[in-house]
Formats: sequence, structure tokens, C-alpha cells
Amino acid sequence: MTERHLHLVETTVSQEELLRGRFLHVVRDHVALPDGQPATREYVVHPGAVVVVPLLDDGRVVLERQHRHPVGQVMIEFPAGKIDPGEDRRACAERELREETGYTAREWAHAGLMHPVIAYSTEFIDIWFARGLVAGERSLDAGEFLDVFAATPTELLQWCRDGRVTDAKTLSCMLWLQNVLSGSWSLNWRP
Repeated sequence: MTERHLHLVETTVSQEELLRGRFLHVVRDHVALPDGQPATREYVVHPGAVVVVPLLDDGRVVLERQHRHPVGQVMIEFPAGKIDPGEDRRACAERELREETGYTAREWAHAGLMHPVIAYSTEFIDIWFARGLVAGERSLDAGEFLDVFAATPTELLQWCRDGRVTDAKTLSCMLWLQNVLSGSWSLNWRP
């Protein structure tokens, strides 16, 4: 952050834990606003996650269908998952792709980082592209149920446009995919 933005900064005075579950950790910060007035901020502390845009040799992308309980819908998404404590982000991307889809990749490219819910969570999602895919066996976590399928980027773009895809990370990855395929944005591929 540059010095010219310091007039926007809130300062944490104290913090209290509201919930510590198996997955969610919720806190309330008591802050001093830029004008000195007190306020509170409640948010979810999240370890971060990865999302993978898997590119098949024929130009299609690998996607998943999975029921997401909080919204009560089966969602179309790119493979993704939470980073384990101490886990390298690329290692997490490789693990999630393999576990959820069965694919491994010969090449990887880090695309960027997103903060999907900045108003109430510390969550970040690291965006990875994978190509040179080799099919293998899935190893889903206990209680994880999902379908794996492939679609063309044109099909996925249509689903984003018509509201069949509403998942924020998949919509953001579609922006990346569209710009990479058009040549507007480049990736640094590594084995």
C-alpha cells in the first residue's frame, strides 16, 4: 500500500473469536476508523485455496458439477480446493486436480490471485492453468461427490453469460481463459 492510501486504513484495536469450527473460523475485530471513530468488523478467517483451469489437448476444459449446500444447487466449477497447513500452492493445485478429476499435468502456469469475498473473509484463491493432461484415477475425499466433464471454452462462456455458471472463481477463471486464448494475456508455463 502506498502512503497516499493511508487515510483509508482501519486499525485493529482488539479481536474476539466468535466461532471455531472444523472448517470455519469467525472473528470480530474492534477497529478505529480513519476518522478515529470505533466500529466492528466480523469476518471468516480462511487458509486460502487454489483453482485449476485444466486444458485438454483438444481445446476443451475440464469442469466439475458439485452440489453446494449453502446455496442448495449443483454448481458448474473448475476444480478447486483449500490449501492444507504448510502446503505449497502449486502442490495444492496438483493435488486437487488429481484427487477431484484423476488428471495430472505435464505443465503448469500460475495466472494470478483473487479475493472472492473481500467484505467478510480473508480467503484468497490462487489461479493455476494446467496442460498436457494425463488421465488417471480420482481419489475423492470422504463425503465428496462430483461429476467430471469437459466443455469447449465457447460453451463455458455461454453458460457464464446465461447464468448457468454463477460460481465467482469459475467466472473469474473464464475471464483469464478468454484473454489467454485470445493472446491478450500470456502465461509462463513450467514443467
